[in-house]
Amino acid sequence: MLLKLENPKILSDIITIISELVTEVRLKVNKEGMSITAIDPANVAMVHFKMPQDLFSQFEIEKDEVLGVNLENLKAVLRRCKIGSALTIAKDDNLLKLGIQDKIKRDFSLALIDIDGEEKELPQWEFKSVVKMDSDSFVEVIEDCAVVSDACTFVSEPNKFVVEAHGPLNAARAEFSSDEIEIYSDYSTARFSLEYLSKFIKGAKISSKVALNFSDNHPIRVNFATGNVMLSFVLAPRIEQDD
Repeated sequence: MLLKLENPKILSDIITIISELVTEVRLKVNKEGMSITAIDPANVAMVHFKMPQDLFSQFEIEKDEVLGVNLENLKAVLRRCKIGSALTIAKDDNLLKLGIQDKIKRDFSLALIDIDGEEKELPQWEFKSVVKMDSDSFVEVIEDCAVVSDACTFVSEPNKFVVEAHGPLNAARAEFSSDEIEIYSDYSTARFSLEYLSKFIKGAKISSKVALNFSDNHPIRVNFATGNVMLSFVLAPRIEQDD
């Protein structure tokens, strides 16, 4: 296996974001490209990442590979890539070989690890509500809600989308109309943990747009797409009577 990325920054950014949720993953490499699907230790959230083969300047594999990787170690190496660096990724027995080429050539070896558990796939659901908006706006709304509570409620109608949070004394609310954002929706209401959403919004670093897919008291899927690269999060709803 030998892969080469001429611009590894997006990979570095995504690995950093994913490492907020999980520390060890199965990195899959097949003819379609590179991907990760993982569930956080609390079994509340899932993350999925896919980078297609055509984004690599070199993509040579003899068979499908599943590589057990510690993300903290991988993140530390990827951060050594500078603007203009090229990155090569290879497997050698039980090692992941990473090469960074810029003014000088640097080589790193990371031990591959065994990861217990079943293989996970991103669930395919039908959603009653799909909301598409600027990532920066979504970041602001989630950060506003986090000031007053540890959870927020999404309410979507055919022409309106509301995000609100209530604490013991304080509240925050943001409302968008279909004139401001894209809303494809029936009537849906669901409540989610802000601890997790605050991690998800870091996906704004790779994409200027976000798509929110949810239904009544159903897991939400948050998609950040840039070109053919996809970073998705799934979060279970928080079922409670009151804020």
